Amino acid sequence: MTNLLDAAVHASLAAWLALPVALLILAGVSVRLATPERQQRCWRIGQGLMIASFAASALIGGLLVADAAGVATGLPEVAAPLGLYPDGLAVWMALLISFLGAVLLRFADGYLQGDRGRARFLPWCLVVLASVLLLVFTHHLVVMLMAWFGVSLALHQLLTLYPDRVEARRAAWQKFAVSRLGDLSLLAAVGLIYHHYGNLELPVLLAQAAATPGEGWALEAASLALALAALCKCAQLPLHGWLMKVMEAPTPVSALLHAGVINLGGYLWLRLYPLFDGITPGHLMLIAIGGTTAIVAVMAMLTQASVKHALAWSTCAQMGFMLFEIGMGAYTLALVHLLAHSLYKAHSFLASGRTVRAARTSRLTLAPLPVRLAMAGLTAGVAGAILLGWPALVSHNPVLGALLMLAVGSTLLGMPAGLGRPQRLALAAMALSLVPLYALLHALVSPALPQAVEPLTLASGLLGAAVLLTLVSLALLAMLEPRHAAIAPWRIHFRNGLYAHLPLERAIDRLTRHRRPTPARIDTVTVKGEWS
Repeated sequence: MTNLLDAAVHASLAAWLALPVALLILAGVSVRLATPERQQRCWRIGQGLMIASFAASALIGGLLVADAAGVATGLPEVAAPLGLYPDGLAVWMALLISFLGAVLLRFADGYLQGDRGRARFLPWCLVVLASVLLLVFTHHLVVMLMAWFGVSLALHQLLTLYPDRVEARRAAWQKFAVSRLGDLSLLAAVGLIYHHYGNLELPVLLAQAAATPGEGWALEAASLALALAALCKCAQLPLHGWLMKVMEAPTPVSALLHAGVINLGGYLWLRLYPLFDGITPGHLMLIAIGGTTAIVAVMAMLTQASVKHALAWSTCAQMGFMLFEIGMGAYTLALVHLLAHSLYKAHSFLASGRTVRAARTSRLTLAPLPVRLAMAGLTAGVAGAILLGWPALVSHNPVLGALLMLAVGSTLLGMPAGLGRPQRLALAAMALSLVPLYALLHALVSPALPQAVEPLTLASGLLGAAVLLTLVSLALLAMLEPRHAAIAPWRIHFRNGLYAHLPLERAIDRLTRHRRPTPARIDTVTVKGEWS
């Protein structure tokens, strides 16, 4: 039994160590292969490597469960010399990345058949996946920093897959500039963390933070730098303009961006929050900017006509919610949000064609507004009563409890007309099932994160309550009374995100003007008084 356990530990960790390297080698090989048959073989190998990554990550997850149950697997001791950090967060993220990577490669294999960008897509997609896996696997902040840079640089190549598309290149350069700001912020955060702790290895840092409270000016400054890095990566106001303009990239690129890469700002905080003590200035920054972004992006999403642009604004809003939750100290909720959003958004983009067809079908007539509001209010009240008896589910945080109540109640605002009492009660029961479903997900995910119940400070409580109240008021008006005098004149402004992106976009345009291709000159001559 011991020999089998040792073999499982060494095999799974060896796979984790080898997979990013194998993906990078495959990316280099695929560039040099000229024949379609050999390139097709690289596609199949890439899918196989992602499936192998999923299997190895699942095996490591099983070993962690066994370790928690008292079976001495020796996993941390074997992993440390290899530079790996196999904890619950790394396993959940590796499972997500591996699954999405396998699905995206299989989808793109058929989607890009005959496309002129197919040959460039595979190697850069493999580099992105390898960099993200390295970011998740490593136990050293410098390696994490290098992988963070690699993800951004490789994604830039995918966003410019069609070099002749001027607007796509313009959006990619805007994203490039924002990413460099995020890179510098993360570099500053790592430097400040080293200044405070004197070490850059995660196990040592977490042990030091657990032994002594993480206080001091360096950590407060590091929290602000880390917040700025997350805001840049997650496309938050006013750094979000590029996200709405990269829709010219192929659907697999959009899915990779919205379902994977853009979540890395949240992952960064979930990895490093134990280094900070309580609610820091960085947390308040996430609450304020993430919450404001969620408000603006939700209103923008509700006013879009294009499916892909609505999905882009939805991503912006969901990232705002996730960072808002992190700022409030609800780290387990944020991890559940990250995992669920990634799967949902990958499906939404890969099935966007069916979404367009579904949007063309006739819509159901809604029940009268008083009936819908009564059902939503009653169901949200029952959810609130459950949370009063189980406050640990929302980290004893009333703002997060109100958020979950609103999520339950809002599901009934689209109730169709003509339903009898049994059907209405069935819908209410389905809405209430969100509470035990979240409880189940909370129980599955919470062991992956260090336990931390952050006290709700006056500043964070007031900020959170203000964000929630504003969001609910505006969203209800937009959904239930779209022609209301307080909303109708603002629809065009919300559709454009209140133009918050313009100052930064214009500044970046001025800096990158020399990199944008200029239109070909049209020479004209006059022939018999006519232009030809």
